Amino acid sequence: MAQDGTIYPLDAPTEPNAILLGTGSVEDQPASESWFRQWGDPMARNITSATLTPFLPEPGKANGAAIIVAPGGGYRWLSMGNEGWEVAAALAEQGIAAFVLKYRLFPTPESLDDFSDWMNRPRIAPSPDSSQSKEPASLPQIDLSNQLEDAEAAYAMIIERAEEWGVDTERIGMIGFSAGAGLTMHSTLNSQTMELAFIGPIYGGMGPIEVPEDAPPMFNVIATDDFLFRGQFGVIDSWYKAGIPVEFHLYQNGGHGFGLGNPNRTSNRWFDAFIHWLNVNGFLTTGLKKS
Repeated sequence: MAQDGTIYPLDAPTEPNAILLGTGSVEDQPASESWFRQWGDPMARNITSATLTPFLPEPGKANGAAIIVAPGGGYRWLSMGNEGWEVAAALAEQGIAAFVLKYRLFPTPESLDDFSDWMNRPRIAPSPDSSQSKEPASLPQIDLSNQLEDAEAAYAMIIERAEEWGVDTERIGMIGFSAGAGLTMHSTLNSQTMELAFIGPIYGGMGPIEVPEDAPPMFNVIATDDFLFRGQFGVIDSWYKAGIPVEFHLYQNGGHGFGLGNPNRTSNRWFDAFIHWLNVNGFLTTGLKKS
C-alpha cells in the first residue's frame, strides 16, 4: 500500500473486543461508519456509535494504572491505528490497562471521493497574530457534547469494571492526540463525573486556558514544526501559574500526527519520557502517592 497520503478504501475491521458505550447516535448523519487508509494507517469516519476497546496487560505485568486513549482527526475521522491501537498496545506492554475510545464524529461526505476532495481542499492559514488571541486556543470552538458524553461513559465503564480489568480507580488518566488532545482537555475542564488522575495532551492546541483548582497533573508534547504550535506556550503557562504539576516536551521536529513516532525525528522518544513521568509521579505503583 502506497504511503503517499492518498486515501484508499478499507473494509471495516472486526474489532472483536470493542464494547458499545450506548451513548446514542449522531443527529443529521446521513452516512454510515466507514473506513479508509492513509499513510498506511487505518482510519474511521462517520462514527455514530461510540465504543471502548480494552488493551489489558498480562496479569504478571499489570500495575493497576489505566489510560483512556483518544485518537485524533479533527472530530471528522479517527486515526485508529497510529493514535489508538498502537499506543494502547504500547501502554499495555508497560503494565498499563489502556482503553481506546472510538468517539462519535461530525458528518463527512458519504462518498470516499467526495471525502478525499474535502480533505484536499485548500485551508486558510492561521493569521500571524493568532497567537495573541484571547480565545482559549487549546479548545475547539465547536459543540463537543457528544464527545464528552462518550468520554464520560468510557470512564464510568472503567470504574464499573475496575475489579474485572485490574484497575486502581485512583489512577485512571487520559491521553489524546490532536483533536483527541482537545477532547482530553475538554473533559478535564468540563466533565462533572470524570476524576482523572493525570492527562497527556499530545500535539494539541497550545493557547492559554482557565485551569480548575482540581485539575490533574499534565504531560504535554508538541514539535516546533507542528502547525498547532505557532510559538505558543499558553496552556503550559496556565498550568504552571495554577500551581499544578506540568511537564512539557517541545521537540525540534516531528510535524503533526506522529503517533508513537516517525523515522529520524527527535519527537520519537516522547513515549519513553511519558512512562518515566508516570513512574516518577507514582502513577505506576499501588499506594505510592503522586507529588
